Amino acid sequence: MGILTNALPALQGFFTIGVLIGLGWLLAKVGALSLDHRKMMSFLALYVASPALMFTIMVQADLSKVFAHSVIAAYGSIVIVAILSAVVSKTMFHRDGAETTIDAMLACYSNAGNLGIPVAAYALKDVTWVVPILLVQMVILQPVTLAVLDWRKARLTGNRPSVASFATLPVRNPLTLGVLLGLAINLIHGRASWFALPDFVNHPIQMLGDVAVPMMLLAFGISLCLDPKPAKGAEQRQSWFVASLKVLVQPLIAYALAAWVLHLDAATVRAVTVVSCLPSAQNLFVIASRYEVRMVFARDTIFRATVASVFVILVAATVLA
Repeated sequence: MGILTNALPALQGFFTIGVLIGLGWLLAKVGALSLDHRKMMSFLALYVASPALMFTIMVQADLSKVFAHSVIAAYGSIVIVAILSAVVSKTMFHRDGAETTIDAMLACYSNAGNLGIPVAAYALKDVTWVVPILLVQMVILQPVTLAVLDWRKARLTGNRPSVASFATLPVRNPLTLGVLLGLAINLIHGRASWFALPDFVNHPIQMLGDVAVPMMLLAFGISLCLDPKPAKGAEQRQSWFVASLKVLVQPLIAYALAAWVLHLDAATVRAVTVVSCLPSAQNLFVIASRYEVRMVFARDTIFRATVASVFVILVAATVLA
């Protein structure tokens, strides 16, 4: 009974994701949704709804966990698998800079939003365990990724890349702005408890944030139905390699750092490890689609990592309970 109790939250999260992806696939199959709809939903999810979601999460976050020692283990595992993926992508598969960037992000950028939040809420009893991951992804990893892809796009279109434009990218990226503004409101409220955003401001932001995840998953389902099918050969081998880095190697590294290097308590080790088991995030597919870099590879790797992570998360949540 204890095993089922530990496993059920993760199963609920995966079931929800599966239903929405399946709905997107079905609507595309019957012709109700097209690739144009997928592009539109990807754009709205990335630039409109997701910033609102990140703002809402950061406003409510427990900042004591955001800046705890446990983030060293989480961030260390992210850096190590990103470097591993980038080195293999560049040396063994001979990818260019933009492709290598996407490959590295697929290996370290977690689905901490639409899957991490329910898993943390039910399996770990505290959603703030995923907030440090969301923070580093939104403030550092995603701006770096977008900077590389913007640089590539500028060169392909014949425009001279502007160093100033990339230096200011973090404050121009809507997702990063959502995180930073939410963090600022949280900090102000912590120092001045009387300060709080009025409901007429909160409600529309929350409504926008609520549609971010469904749009991402529907767009993902449309892609599974209408976009090119998975590639064979080297593409397939690299996809499985990157998926394995994400759901197997990263949690093992996180566990080793948390338990053997930092000597954290058992509950913290379990939380850090389970969160590190999360698969690659769906918004990487949205980014790859937006810039037309490794879109099919990103889709297939996310799908494989998500399927594999079902079993890995169930084992980690149960064994470390």
